Amino acid sequence: MGIKEQLKELEDKLSRGLEEAYRKMVLFKKQKNSPVVISENGKVVRIDPEKI
Repeated sequence: MGIKEQLKELEDKLSRGLEEAYRKMVLFKKQKNSPVVISENGKVVRIDPEKI
């Protein structure tokens, strides 16, 4: 396996891991009825987790 294939495999694993972490965070926020806090155009924004 060449370096390009190894990097692609690593990129795929990282993407899947980040997607899973996001999914778990949203489920946790829904259970706790807590807003998801993000930055949008440099401003702090709170989003109801039920809208995600």
